Amino acid sequence: MTEQNFSSMRAAMVESQLRTSDVDDQRVIAAMAKVPREDFVPAERRAMAYIDRAVPLSNGRALNPPLATGRLLKEGRVEEGDRVLLIGAATGYSAALLTALGAKVTAVEAEDGPQLLDGAAEVVRGALAAGAPEGAPYDLLFIDGAVEEVPAALVQQLADGARVVTGLVERGVTRLCSGRVISGVLGLASLADLEMVVLPGFSAPERFVF
Repeated sequence: MTEQNFSSMRAAMVESQLRTSDVDDQRVIAAMAKVPREDFVPAERRAMAYIDRAVPLSNGRALNPPLATGRLLKEGRVEEGDRVLLIGAATGYSAALLTALGAKVTAVEAEDGPQLLDGAAEVVRGALAAGAPEGAPYDLLFIDGAVEEVPAALVQQLADGARVVTGLVERGVTRLCSGRVISGVLGLASLADLEMVVLPGFSAPERFVF
């Protein structure tokens, strides 16, 4: 498949998946129209780079569908110079987009997670739920997938007023959520049901029902 083919597929992704589904931030549109998503998937799956579903990677992980990435970026309202804590960096596609939007990115990925294919972000290998406290405080927490809960350890690494975008798993449904941290407390609002990859290591503790 040629670069021209990929360029056409990228343009089609923007027009048919993003613009028609509430991704209307022009900076996000421009970044996703420019960054070659095909460079962030395994070679044998490059033809799948622009489908409207998650792309399998390795060790049970997957790259979020383009729409999920676009909505997270839109709701994150990334500003030039933002310090971003990216959780679940996968192959680095979201890191590349965040960098294109002017952010300084610290990308956290598991020791046995996918290999990052972009050198723009500072990479921390370890438990996703532990974050990267040495780089705190961050202006934006960008969880690139859905989790059962946002751990307190990540909230503690955020500046007061920091923004948070993530997916939440609720009764088997993944939902796009955004919010802020005020005086150390995270408030999240559910925005839409949205297909997102589920990240490992974020199981909520079992709650007793009487």
